[in-house]
Amino acid sequence: MKNLHNGEFFGQTNETLRFDGLTITDTEYTHPYVDWHYHENAYFTFLLQGNMTEGNKKEIYDCPAGTLLYHHWEDAHYNIKPDLFTRGFHLEVTENWFKKFQLSKDSIEGSFNLKNPALKLLMYRIFRETKLNDPSFELSVHELLLNIFGELSNKVQPHDKKPGWVRRIDEILHENFTEKLNLTNLSTTLDVHPVHLSRDFQKHFHCSLGAYIRQLKVNKSLTLLNTYPSLAEVALECGFADQSHFIRSFKEHTGITPLQYKKLLIK
Repeated sequence: MKNLHNGEFFGQTNETLRFDGLTITDTEYTHPYVDWHYHENAYFTFLLQGNMTEGNKKEIYDCPAGTLLYHHWEDAHYNIKPDLFTRGFHLEVTENWFKKFQLSKDSIEGSFNLKNPALKLLMYRIFRETKLNDPSFELSVHELLLNIFGELSNKVQPHDKKPGWVRRIDEILHENFTEKLNLTNLSTTLDVHPVHLSRDFQKHFHCSLGAYIRQLKVNKSLTLLNTYPSLAEVALECGFADQSHFIRSFKEHTGITPLQYKKLLIK
């Protein structure tokens, strides 16, 4: 089985950044099939454009644009890519980085398809920082990555520490966030009192119910900006009230406007 070394990925890597134990690559995937392999370091894959399938020892992921994967070091997997342009943003974390920030690289084992919109927005912000050529971008990347690992450590806690409605409401929101949702119907569906749901949602998701839904909408919009001709159409598809509301929410969560983000993808 092939072992890929630091900064090595299958495909055509168009940009590589290395600093303080991190290696960041922007890669176009060119192989229709990549056999079982593993990487010597832990890393994130953030799919910017296109689609692929990834399989590991536990499960198989369908990975459209916007997918965020985390791979533990030396965790074996394979990839299948359809015949379309597919581009991935990778953030590879060496053992020295974990030591520098006093984190155990073995505390989060295996591979994860990370669906939490807050984690995806943090990774979008890391992508943005690497494209802005700002002198402080390295500091910002470290800060954002530490936030991701803080959230990720919470995610992999045993499921029995969370009530069953937490998983159920997350599924409901991911499937229906473009629709008009209300607290009464959600509480009835979950059989949880509205006061209890309002109070405890933030404890488990680290934001309000409304903020979580807006994060899901913004995440979806980031995957459509390259394919939809107008911002108004993106706003409608993602469930925003109008284009102005979409632009305000997008800037609030990413720090830039939708058009500025489209320009970053082209660079």
